[in-house]
Order: sequence, then C-alpha cells, then structure tokens
Amino acid sequence: MSKIIQLDPHLANLIAAGEVVERPASVVKELVENAIDAGAKTVTVELQNGGMTFLRVSDDGCGMSREDAKTAFLRHATSKLRTKEDLEAIGTLGFRGEALAATAAVSRVDLLTRTAEDLEGAHLTLEGGKLLSCEAAGCPVGTTIVVRDLFFNTPARMKFMKRDSVEASAAASAVQKQALAHPEVAFRLIKDGALQLQTPGDGELLSAVYAVLGRQAALEMVPVDSRWEKLGLTGFVSKPTATRGSRSNQIFFVNHRYIRSKTMTAALEEAYRNQLMTGRFPSCVLELTMPLSAVDVNVHPAKTEVKFLNEREIFDCVHYGVLGALNKAPAQVPFTFEATGNRQQATEKAFPLGGRWPEGPDEGTFVDRPAPKDDNRFFKAMSAEEYRKAAKPPANTLSRRDYEQLSRALETGPRPAPSQALRDAVGPVSLHSPVQLPEEAAPSDLPCQGEAPQCAHWGGGVASQASAPAEGAPLSTATPPPASPVPLPLAGEVSAPDFRYIGEVFRTYLLVEQGEELILIDKHAAHERINFERLLAQGTQILGQTLLQPLALRFDREEAALLAGNRELLLSLGYDLDDLGEGDLLLRQMPSDVPASEAAAALSEIAGHLADGRLDTPQRLREEALHTIACKAAIKAGWITDPKELEALARTVLTRHDLKYCPHGRPICTVITKKQMEKQFKRIT
Repeated sequence: MSKIIQLDPHLANLIAAGEVVERPASVVKELVENAIDAGAKTVTVELQNGGMTFLRVSDDGCGMSREDAKTAFLRHATSKLRTKEDLEAIGTLGFRGEALAATAAVSRVDLLTRTAEDLEGAHLTLEGGKLLSCEAAGCPVGTTIVVRDLFFNTPARMKFMKRDSVEASAAASAVQKQALAHPEVAFRLIKDGALQLQTPGDGELLSAVYAVLGRQAALEMVPVDSRWEKLGLTGFVSKPTATRGSRSNQIFFVNHRYIRSKTMTAALEEAYRNQLMTGRFPSCVLELTMPLSAVDVNVHPAKTEVKFLNEREIFDCVHYGVLGALNKAPAQVPFTFEATGNRQQATEKAFPLGGRWPEGPDEGTFVDRPAPKDDNRFFKAMSAEEYRKAAKPPANTLSRRDYEQLSRALETGPRPAPSQALRDAVGPVSLHSPVQLPEEAAPSDLPCQGEAPQCAHWGGGVASQASAPAEGAPLSTATPPPASPVPLPLAGEVSAPDFRYIGEVFRTYLLVEQGEELILIDKHAAHERINFERLLAQGTQILGQTLLQPLALRFDREEAALLAGNRELLLSLGYDLDDLGEGDLLLRQMPSDVPASEAAAALSEIAGHLADGRLDTPQRLREEALHTIACKAAIKAGWITDPKELEALARTVLTRHDLKYCPHGRPICTVITKKQMEKQFKRIT
C-alpha cells in the first residue's frame, strides 16, 4: 500500500486557508485591502464578539458582476494579474486571489455586490467554501461581505483564539493601519454596536494620525518629506521627548502597503541616536514610495514582509530623511498648563478655599467655583504663631549640626574655576571667588543620582583647585593650563539673539526673556549636551589626565571583568585601568572633565553599557560611554553657579539651534508665551 497519497481538496483548502487566515484580524485586513483595490472611498467594518461570530465589511467601490462574484471565491482567482511579468511590478494590495477563497473555506459567508452598470446586484451564500446559492438582489453599488462563525469547521484553529476583547483589538489595529496608509479613504469601525474609529478621508495624513493615534500624538510629531534618488519618504515622526517603552507605534508603509521591516526600524532609531533615553523608542508613521520593480511583496503569505532590491538605499533614505526632519524641528518645547484626573477633585485639592481651574491645556480659560460657606477658614487671618503650628515642615530639612558639617566640607573642598574659553567670553573673573554656601541639600538630577552640591564651570577644560589637590584628585598646577584647543562645535551656530537673562530658579532652570517669550533652560541638560558634542569633536581619543595618586576602586567581579576586558576602548575614552584581581581595579588616568569623586560611578555605568547586548558595535558602546562622561562632567541641579557662567550658557543655547535635547532625550528648553501668561492671569480670554 502506498504511503504517499494526494490530500482531499477540502482538506487542502483548509490547510491553505490556515496560511492566510490566522484570526479575525486577518480577514479584516484582506477584505479591507480588496475594498481599497476596488476604488472605495468609504469603508465600514463591523465586529461582534471580536469578529468570531459576526464580521461585516462594506465599501462603495466598483463592485462585481454575478459571474465575477462566483469566480472570485475560487482559489487563485484574481483580476489583478494576467502574466508572469506582472509579478515584477505589483501595485495592488491583493494579487494572489486567495483572500476570499481562504475566508470562505473556514466560515459562513454572505456576499452582496453590484456594479454601476447593472440594475440589480448579486447575493451569494457560501459555507465551508461551497457555494449554496446565487440570487439576484437589490443593493447599492459596491460590495458588502458578512463573515459568520469563523473557524466553525476547524476546531484545531478555534482553540488557539484569545478572548473576544483581544481579537477585537487586533482587528481594530488592522483597520487603523489601513486608515493611516490610505488617508484618502474614510474608515468607520463599529464594535459591538459602538463606533470605535472614524477618519475623515480628506487625504491628509495628519488628519488620519489625529483620528487613529490621538490628539496628543499628533501634536508631538514633526513632518518628514525627503527625496533620495528614486525613493521618497513622507510622514511623521515623534519628537525625542515623546517616546514610548515599546516599538508598537512604529508604523511603516511601502507604496501604501503596511509592512514590518528591520531595515527601516534600524534606520529610524539610528536617526535618534544620542537623543533618546535607554529603553525608550520613537513613534512614526512613515510612507516609503519607490519603483514597483525595486521591491518584492510576494515573500510572505500575509504580505507583511517585503524584500528590497537595495537595502542600503532604503536605510539611508529613512535615516537621513528622519534626521533632517528632527534637525528642522523647533528646539524649544511649548510649555503647557495641564489638568489631569478628575477636575473637581483636583480643584478642591489645589484650591481648598475656593478658586479657579483652567478648562484645558491650551485654552487658558477658567471656571469660577464659589468658596464653601461652611468653611470657617475662608479669608481667616492667622497670627504668626498659628501659622507656624499649621504649616507643615519642609521636606529634606537639614538640622543645624548637619548644616554646619556640610558647610565645613564645602569650605575645604576643591572649587573648580571657569575655563579659559569662558573667561575670554565674559571678561575677567576671579579664579578663586568665594563659594556661596547652599541653604539646603541639593536635589538629585535625572538621570544622575547622588550628586553633591558644589559649583562648576560649564565650558569644559581642566579644572583648577583653590587648595592642594585632595588625595587621588587629578594632577593640576597653580595656574590652570589653557583649555583644550578643540573649541565647542560651532555647527548650527547663528547670530546672537536679543535676550535678557533674568536669573535662575530652584538652582536648576535659567529664565530668559526673548521677545514675547519666556524661555526656561535646564542648565544640566544644556551643559551635558555641550559636553557631549565637544567630546565627539575630539575624535576617537578623549583627553585624559594622569592622577597624582592612582585610585583603587572595587567593583562586582562581573563589572571588573568587563572593564578589564575592554581596556583599549577605555583608553580611547581617557581611562587607564590595571586589573588587581578579585574585582579590584587601579585607576591611573581618567577624563579631565570628570571629577575624581565620580570615577567609580562613571565606570560602573560604562560596565553596564558593555553588558547590554543591544550595544553590539564599538561605536555605539563609545557613544554610550560618552553620554556617561558628559553627564558626570556637567553642572548638576542644585549646584551654585556663577551668574556670568549661567548667562554665557544661556547665550550658547540660544545661538546654537543644534542644542535641543540632552543625550538622554530630555528637552533643554521650554517656552511660555506672553499670550499664555495673559490667559492664565485673565488679561485676555
């Protein structure tokens, strides 16, 4: 008896259907693509029970005749291909002729369709791929397909279906992607009788982004429009400050077809390099247009993967297109007055004695709320003693003894002086001016932790010390050596704007008035970015400084092994280490910008980068290490800094449009307009 047999046609159809129809979302995708290929301007998708029991897709496309409708449910029946040469330039979403046949093989289907030339339409009923009836029927021009009881005849596939809510979400995602790929088509999604999605179909991608991803996502995106030889890239990408914890909002299209592409994903994230925090990912809606012959879409049953003729061209097109869009984006982040949570509860919490609350983040209008009449504290005068008893003690308050100890430590500690570049910019400044003692403990500054309050220079170079070097401190002389001959990168520098430096608040944010805008600058983020750009400009070798006395540092054995095993990389970063064994390392040299007290923390962070499997190239490892060095060498929040240094820092930020985000993706500047403030103070409505 022969062991090899030919499968029953019905069983073969079920197996083939399993390649195309995995879940209700697969049916939605295939039917919507057919509607778009038919020239529809309006598509409505209705679901019940996640699409398992009822799924209907209606369109106003060209429709089909009765004969074509019966043929359409046969395998490999299509109107989109005629010869093998057509496979070399596929411009339609569907082309294999398997969508209707695969869907009908595992469900019960009703089809209503009519062309504009016919006076009456056709109504077909199928079950398990078999045609049960074909009758004349009255219906509008277009096609309506109803799919019931999906996988009723394939229990093996049915048991792998998830909850109705999960399947409905997957189907909704399929509709959303088609809506973004075709903003000229008006989509409606109805789930269990409730409208879930509606797009205007006005041809504007931003309108579709607004409808699908929401208002906030649309506001946080910048447009992309670039050409690369025969390739075109259009769409929107998120600002570096608007990132997500996953890649779920990275949506790519090639010639209006949704795809998943590792090449385009890598190119997108390469454009954001040195602008994002670790573990954060950008969002995008990008459309790549290219010659049909340069891409093969016939490599995956669901047509979600394609093969490019030239992967390098695709990478460069996406990388430089996105990079150019980010460089053109405004450097200053608009300041918003946001109200979150339940407004009435928030109002009562913020204004317990009565007051007003903004109606929205952009409107600036207020609603009066009368003060409670039974509150005997309303407009009550309090004596100083009563106020002291009622007031809460401030958080993180130092005792007198702690404050005296901190004061003595600051008096005896090293005091870095401004760099030569800064002294030339702002005039003569005393190198050893007395340091004003802090009034409270300095807060930590993200992403760095454990920073002690002290003053710092912002321009880089070697720091001089007012007293003898502490043990293990970098070697220095009485007269500071000249600053590094490599100046701050001037790419993107523009003429100095007219501005008025107001001052500093919370020892963290600089206030600058420019025109009718109030600009707030994060001094740590700004200085960190300047340091990073300067380190990059130094090339592959970072200036290091030999320590007067080597530092013995202890690490975990794994960290020590990583550091000792990457000695060449660390030498290029300015670190010279000897491995003493058992997790002990001897530090002989370190970057001149990094304080000796930060050496262990900086090396520990670098070890973490070395252990991270995602940083698989020396260039990426080096840049992550430069992030750490730039951060450790930057002014910290809470440090007391010379006002002239801060004014020079503000001038640098305002004269260089490339200083937008710190290397971790946090914004450097935010702006409050005069109009916003006048709305808040009810000067205008």
